[in-house]
Amino acid sequence: MKYLIAILTATSLAVVGTFLYISSVNASTTHLAEFKQPFTESAFRNAQQENKLILVDVYATWCSTCARQQRALNSYFENNPDSEIVVFEVDFDSQKEWVSYFNAPRQSTFALYRGEEQLWFAVAQTRQRVINSELSKHDIGAE
Repeated sequence: MKYLIAILTATSLAVVGTFLYISSVNASTTHLAEFKQPFTESAFRNAQQENKLILVDVYATWCSTCARQQRALNSYFENNPDSEIVVFEVDFDSQKEWVSYFNAPRQSTFALYRGEEQLWFAVAQTRQRVINSELSKHDIGAE
């Protein structure tokens, strides 16, 4: 009985901790939300035809690396409100065809495009300095 109580307590704490962690990520990505949209092929192709700067973000809600990336992206957009980047979020769990299309070996993958040309590709990159550098090097709207 003592072990059952310990297991239930640990499970409850893990669930609450996960909920609080996800809530804090969502609350800390308000600037990013203005630039981000769910991935659809038609929106992506239209953005390519318009020669837009596109960041494909292969993301999973359960991924702690992805959460760190979201905070880094949010900081970038907070500091660059005139950014021209369009962010498309590819759901790692439900959009496997597009995960494969973008050659994403796992969730937490970034691919930056100008039109059809790929400019940058990163997996599990969470360092703010590196993300800022790569995005701002191509972003006309960056400060």
